[in-house]
Amino acid sequence: MTATLERGLNAFREAMDAPIASFFSSCVRCGLCADACLFYTETGDPKYTPIHKLEPLRRLWKREYTLLGKLASLLGLGKTVGDAELEEWSPLVYDSCTLCGRCTVACPVGNDLTYMIRKMREGMAASGHAPPGLIDATRKSIELGSPMGIKPKTFLAQVRGQEEETGIEIPLDKAGADYLVIMSSMEIMGYPEYLGSLARIFRQAGISWTVSSEAFEATNSGIQIGVSDIARQIVSRVVDAAEKLGVKYVVSPECGHAFTALRWDGPNLIGRPYRFEVVHVLELLDQLRRDGRLRTEGKTGEALTLHDPCQIVRRGGIVAEPRTLLGMVASDFREMEDPGMYNWCCGGGGGVSANPRADELRFKAFKIKKRQIEGSGASTMVTACANCRNVIEEGLEHYKMDTKMIGLTELVAEYLKQDEAA
Repeated sequence: MTATLERGLNAFREAMDAPIASFFSSCVRCGLCADACLFYTETGDPKYTPIHKLEPLRRLWKREYTLLGKLASLLGLGKTVGDAELEEWSPLVYDSCTLCGRCTVACPVGNDLTYMIRKMREGMAASGHAPPGLIDATRKSIELGSPMGIKPKTFLAQVRGQEEETGIEIPLDKAGADYLVIMSSMEIMGYPEYLGSLARIFRQAGISWTVSSEAFEATNSGIQIGVSDIARQIVSRVVDAAEKLGVKYVVSPECGHAFTALRWDGPNLIGRPYRFEVVHVLELLDQLRRDGRLRTEGKTGEALTLHDPCQIVRRGGIVAEPRTLLGMVASDFREMEDPGMYNWCCGGGGGVSANPRADELRFKAFKIKKRQIEGSGASTMVTACANCRNVIEEGLEHYKMDTKMIGLTELVAEYLKQDEAA
């Protein structure tokens, strides 16, 4: 047995906690998780059934943690888990799973298959079976601070660009500010207008805020690839900067996995509670609305529909807020089929969009989002995740669709009362 394989199997063993044992024990093999997975529904291939993706982990559990499995092992029966099998399973675990959680919602006995896939990725990464694209993004996160290789000077250039665009100063490294704003790589490079939109909204609301030159990146590649030590290091950068500046809140951006990593996983990763509160930007905007500090005028008459990002909505619980905010600025909002908690993933979350070998499969899986968009009859799609936005724009281009895309924060900023936002 190779050293890397042994590390991977040991990672599987370390991941074998009580929840995973109970999930494998209670699985009734009903197949409902298959119909909840866009990679299965759009290909019809049974290998994309979520529970099947966990087979190596299940086999190790059965062999080493159940009575019958231990007896079979002593008798020389029962199949072991080897390098060849892990190599075969790598595309199933990384290319055909976005960690969206729809299979978990569908499971009749409440098994959290997403949690299990994340634990399985720990063993896959330790055994050297993570995809090259995700390995490269993770390396850049460690060495440069961003999975897209964005350096502080690049971020600061984008900040200055938005200051010129809006005519509003964006505070940098301001100690004692109430809110620290962080961004995902995709927002920094692809949608910097998000930051300008926040600047306009915060000026109207009288928000005390800042960005950090030491911790501007929200994306956590460690969570996506399955290496807790790296995930901890990335979270710690934000925690250290926030506590150094003494902020009360860290604003998680329009990025699903960044929210999951910082809000839900972060305190467990660093082993203590934060000395600040993490709030998603949609939660903050809705709170400002309730407080009468977010004021808009006029509404777009364009037919709009909403893509619910999986980590923000299904695994984060932020369902009502985007719809309330849309109600402020849109007169023709049309829900997709299967909205909210049951919405279908864009197909690129969980590191899939950073994994070029998954592109062909990702475009196949996008067909279900294509049907949702066409079924809504809307001409513009709104979302609150920069990665979703980028993945959907690529899907729209692939299928030659003329649907437009816009971020929700950006849309709200367009309709601020002009006398207060100018």
